[in-house]
Amino acid sequence: MPAKTWPKNVRTLAIDVGGSGLKASVLDADGVMLTERVRVPTPYPCPPDVLIETLLEMVKPLPEAHRVAVGFPGLLRDGVVGFTPNLSRRKPGQGPDPVLSELWRGFDLARALDEAFRAPTKVANDADVQGCAVAQGKGFEFVLTLGTGCGTALFSHGRLQPHLELGHAPFRKGETFEEQIGDEARKSIGQERWERRVVKALAAYDTFLFYDHIYLGGGNAKLIKADIGPKATIVPNSAGVTGGVKLWEMQAD
Repeated sequence: MPAKTWPKNVRTLAIDVGGSGLKASVLDADGVMLTERVRVPTPYPCPPDVLIETLLEMVKPLPEAHRVAVGFPGLLRDGVVGFTPNLSRRKPGQGPDPVLSELWRGFDLARALDEAFRAPTKVANDADVQGCAVAQGKGFEFVLTLGTGCGTALFSHGRLQPHLELGHAPFRKGETFEEQIGDEARKSIGQERWERRVVKALAAYDTFLFYDHIYLGGGNAKLIKADIGPKATIVPNSAGVTGGVKLWEMQAD
């Protein structure tokens, strides 16, 4: 459905799929939430059919919408899942389960959600959607989400760039960024040491991205009290939902 055919009062059902919780709200044409966010815990194990059934049940109390935008914690290409670390685990904190990994790999999530919601649906990585809400369109901007895992998004002069799983890039001591600054690491080493690692991660990313600004989102960003420098801004976790309208604008048919 071409973007120009949407009514002026178009409503978007925006969903944020997280490793620990699923959130949703309905947004007006300006991206303002028309309702309070609804939230339910992410079910585990969470194969595709369980996720979709849980989302459909969660959004029942919300008003009707013309279209849907979904942020998903994993690598997507044209709406098809490449991999999703969090949802490939039988329980949070565990390693990937081969059966769940195989169920998700190659799953056409965009088509399945479109059919389930019976409305035009766009799906993108959850960090990409959050970035759509906060990027200012000034130079090269980097979004880093700190939650169950570690998500990333890139914007050049306000344009969303192809998604790269930079949370899984090598960082230090033979571990990836996600292994070093994900939620399991925070719980293991304590808040103070974790914050120091986050500051080191921001500097490390800057050495090869040369970003003009970085936005820290996700559920754990609000916990940071350390000095993160003038190039960094902590943004509310609600951006994972409110970016839904911007996603439709940036990916207009």
